[in-house]
Amino acid sequence: MLSKEAIQKIDYELTKYPVDQRRAAVMSALRIVQTERGWLSKESITEVAEYLRIPEIAAMEVATFYNMYDLNPVGKYKITVCTNISCMLRDADGIVDHLQAKLGVGFNEVTPDGKFCLKEGECMGCCGGAPLLHINNTQMHEFLTPEKVDDILKELP
Repeated sequence: MLSKEAIQKIDYELTKYPVDQRRAAVMSALRIVQTERGWLSKESITEVAEYLRIPEIAAMEVATFYNMYDLNPVGKYKITVCTNISCMLRDADGIVDHLQAKLGVGFNEVTPDGKFCLKEGECMGCCGGAPLLHINNTQMHEFLTPEKVDDILKELP
């Protein structure tokens, strides 16, 4: 069941759209629930669809299309590394190798302590800062080197 806080936030998002266009808030509603729960289970997606009064498949299509939504549990810190062409040309593969060795996990895996999850990301639209990564879809770090990655990891409690 959606929490009171999630409902309040979703209701606020709904004010941004015409009353008969509740479907327009689906991305925000999914983000709100994912932020609260850490990931989106099938039941969570169903709850969002029911609250927005849209077909369940409409919410599922959005959740499965965009890679910012997690359909399986992730670590406390989800590290998403861009591996598209601009980042690849600036040694994103080296950053990925460094992270995999440092964390002991591959893409879509969670460290045994549940702290980190490593994801491969599509273009994040900041090619001038390549290579780059996101942490929990909210913090972006650019111009990565193995040393800079180590410093970023040390700052995460």
